[in-house]
Amino acid sequence: MDNQCCQVEVPTATYWQRQIKCQDACPVHTDARGYVRAIAEGRFEDAYLIARGPNPLASICGRVCGAPCETACRRKDIDAPVSIRALKRFVTDRFGGHLDQPGRSPLELIRRLTDQAANRTSSRAEELVGIGQLGTEQGWPLSSSAERVAIIGSGPAGLAAAHDLALMGFRPTIYEMEPVPAGMLAVGIPEYRLPRELVAAEVDFIRALGVEFVCNTQVGRDISLAEIRSRHRATVIAVGLKRSRSLPIPGANAIGVLGGVELLRDVALGRETDLKGQVIVIGGGNVAYDVARTVIRQTGLDVSRTALRKPEVGAVHLCTLESLEELPADDAEIIEGDQEGVTRHHSLGPKEILLDDTGRVRAVVFQRCTRVFDESRRFAPKFDDTDLTTLAADRVLWAIGQRPDLSFLEACPDIQMTERGLPICDSATMRTSAKDVFLAGDLAHGPRLLIDAVASGKQVARKILELLRGGTLVETTEVVHLRIPGYAREADYEKLKRTPIPASTTEERLKGHAVPVEVGYNEPQAVREACRCLDCGVNTIFNSDTCILCGGCADVCPEVCLELVSLDRLSGDGSLQQALIGASHEPAPAIYSAIIKDETKCIRCGLCARRCPAEAITMERAHINTRWMFDISPMVGS
Repeated sequence: MDNQCCQVEVPTATYWQRQIKCQDACPVHTDARGYVRAIAEGRFEDAYLIARGPNPLASICGRVCGAPCETACRRKDIDAPVSIRALKRFVTDRFGGHLDQPGRSPLELIRRLTDQAANRTSSRAEELVGIGQLGTEQGWPLSSSAERVAIIGSGPAGLAAAHDLALMGFRPTIYEMEPVPAGMLAVGIPEYRLPRELVAAEVDFIRALGVEFVCNTQVGRDISLAEIRSRHRATVIAVGLKRSRSLPIPGANAIGVLGGVELLRDVALGRETDLKGQVIVIGGGNVAYDVARTVIRQTGLDVSRTALRKPEVGAVHLCTLESLEELPADDAEIIEGDQEGVTRHHSLGPKEILLDDTGRVRAVVFQRCTRVFDESRRFAPKFDDTDLTTLAADRVLWAIGQRPDLSFLEACPDIQMTERGLPICDSATMRTSAKDVFLAGDLAHGPRLLIDAVASGKQVARKILELLRGGTLVETTEVVHLRIPGYAREADYEKLKRTPIPASTTEERLKGHAVPVEVGYNEPQAVREACRCLDCGVNTIFNSDTCILCGGCADVCPEVCLELVSLDRLSGDGSLQQALIGASHEPAPAIYSAIIKDETKCIRCGLCARRCPAEAITMERAHINTRWMFDISPMVGS
C-alpha cells in the first residue's frame, strides 16, 4: 500500500456547499442540481421554481447563459458535463413568464417561490425570499410609499437590480437610451439565439412589480445625471459596453467600416442596413460570430442562399488574431458558423484598410500574427509585417471588444474616474466616490457573462437597501444533513452519454433572423439528460461509533474513492488536529485508522452504504439553511 502522506480536509458548512459544484460556480447560486434532479423525477414545475428563485432572468439564461455551472459540473470528469443550460430552457419554456398562464401574475409567482423555498431542502439561493421576510420583520415600507431609486441602463444588471429593489419595497425607475427596454438583451443578442417576445415578457413581468421604464432617453442628452440624482435617493449606473472598439490603423473610420455591435442594434430595431458585397468581420469571440452570422441572415433576406454562395454576390469572412485552437468563441459557434457559410482566416491582424477613389472600403491588408499571448498568457500579440495578406472588402465590421459611453459623467465632478476613464468603484459597497451613485454590471467588474451581470444587479440592490435602511445585511448559513431512506439511483445513470441539444437544420435557420438555432429538448430527452446528474447535494456520512473498519466500503466502491489509512498518514490544518483530539482531549494514537474519501471521484451510487454490515454509512442530503439579519450598527464608509 502507498504510505505517502494524505492531505485531508475536515468537512465544514462551506465544505459541503462547495461539493455542489454547479451551485457554487453560479454567480447567483442557482441550485442547478436541484432543478436538474427535479426534471429527472418528472417534477417539472418544481424545477422551474427552483431555477427561477434566485434569477429573475431564468428564461433568458436558459437560452444564452455562458453556463459556468456546466464548466464546474463534476460529471465532466467522467465523460461530459450535464447540459444544465438546456435543461433550464426546457422548464422555463414550459412555465416561464413569457407564457400566458392562469395565475402566473408576478406577485403570485413570487408567493409560490416563497412557499417553495420554505419547503425545499436547499435554500441557499433564496436570499431574496429571506430578505423579504426580514423586511416584514423590520416593518420596511411597501413600494407605494417607498423611496425612489434610478437605474441607468436596462440590460441584465439593471433589470435584476430593479426586480430585487421592487421586491424590497423601493420604487425603481429605469432610464434606457434604446426605444425598447432590456438593453443589449434586446438589441445586442441575435434573435436566432434569444427570441424578442421572450425578452419582452420578462420586461413586462418586472414592470408589473412596479418598475417604471423610461425609454428613448439618453442620459447626458435628454436628461442630466444631476437631475436624475435629484429625483431619487440612489442611482445605479448599469449602462454596459454598447460601443464597438476599433484599432487606430489607416482607414479605420472610412465609409463602409462599421461597429459590429452597432450593426446588431440596427438589425434588431429593423433599421436599414447595406451589406451588399464581401463583408469582413474582424474578431474571434462570440460577438464576432454573432455579427458574422447575422450578416449572413440579413443578406439572405434579399438573395437566396444558393445565390449568396456565388462569388459575385458576396461572402462573409471572419479574420482573427488567434489560431483555431486559441479561438475564444465557443465551439458551437465555430461549428455552426462553418455550417452557415462563415469563412475563417486565422492568425491575421489588420494593418491597413484600403480605400477607393470615393473614400470607400475596397480591401483590408493583414499581417501575420506570430503570437497572441506571452509566456504568462497575457494578451501581447506579435506580428510579421513582411507576411501580408490582402482581402477584398465592401464592408468591414469591428468585433474586437466593446466600450461604454460615459460622456454623461463629465458634468459630475464628485464622481471620480480612474486613469482608464472608468468610475472608481468600491468593490465591497459597489459605490462610486459619490455616496448615492452605484455601479453594476460591466462597469463594476469588467466584461463577464450575462449571469455575472444578473448577480451584480442583485448585489447592488442589497447595497442600496443597506444604505437607505441604515444598516448591514448579515447572512448566516447552517448545513444539516438529512438521511434519505431507501436511497437509489436510475439504472446505468453513470453510463448515459450527454444528449445532444436538438437544432434546426442549416437550411431552416438561414431563412431569417427569428428561426432558432437550438430547438431544445423534448420531455424524454430532458429526463434522460437530467438522470446523468450525480446529485452532488447527496453525501456519504460515516458514523465512527459504529464503524468496524472492515473495509467493505472501499472494496465495493466502483470509483476507488475510499481508503482506510493510519492516522500518521494524515496531514491537514488545525481543524484536523482538533478532530483527532475529539472528546477525550487527548491526541488519538497514530496506530488508529481513518476512512478518507476523494470527493472528486464519488458518483453518489450508494454502494458503500448498502455494503456496510454495521450500517455506519448513510446517504444524506445537505439541507442548507440561510437566514438574513440586519445589523443597524454604524456602517463603515457610510
